[in-house]
Amino acid sequence: MARIVELKHPLVQHHLATLRDRSTPPHLFRDQVRHLSLLLAYEASASLPLKSVTVETPLMSTECMELDCRLGLVPILRAGLGMSDAIQDLIPQSEVWHLGFYRDESTLQPVEYYQKFSDSPPEIAFIVDPMLATGGSACEGIDRIKKWGVANISLLCLIATPEGIEKVSETHPDIDIFTCAIDDRLNENAYILPGLGDAGDRIFNTL
Repeated sequence: MARIVELKHPLVQHHLATLRDRSTPPHLFRDQVRHLSLLLAYEASASLPLKSVTVETPLMSTECMELDCRLGLVPILRAGLGMSDAIQDLIPQSEVWHLGFYRDESTLQPVEYYQKFSDSPPEIAFIVDPMLATGGSACEGIDRIKKWGVANISLLCLIATPEGIEKVSETHPDIDIFTCAIDDRLNENAYILPGLGDAGDRIFNTL
């Protein structure tokens, strides 16, 4: 059964306040996305496998631990790019692959417009998307990553709705969801309330 992890850390609450504020300019908005992405990735990476290695310190040999997996970051374009750069800084050996969806405003369904995967899938994938609204794009993305051959998948989002969490959990009960906040609901146009506006537009200053 999927785990739903909502971060309650004081730093998460602090950065969320700035992220939600409509007066926050794009450069500060991007900073908050970065800060929150790092905190999410720290939590989501807690169960990554390790292997023992011998390291030569300036004084002697010692046994240390290193990551023992290929980790793929899959940002959902375009807003997910604002999260993946920060996570790759935290985990430099991670690979970045891309999926692009846009929402058909008449049906509210996701439409794929881009996919870039290799012939050799990683063992573990983190899907990164700032907003889990209806869950449509997340479910479509999970479908494609499973078909790619990845068995261990987690979804990382800055804010989520009960509706989106329910859809992902019902469709993919093996997927863990990590989020900084579970918001109240979707409005009649499937926008998150209270939300933070359009994450992609605010990240890339295209309002």
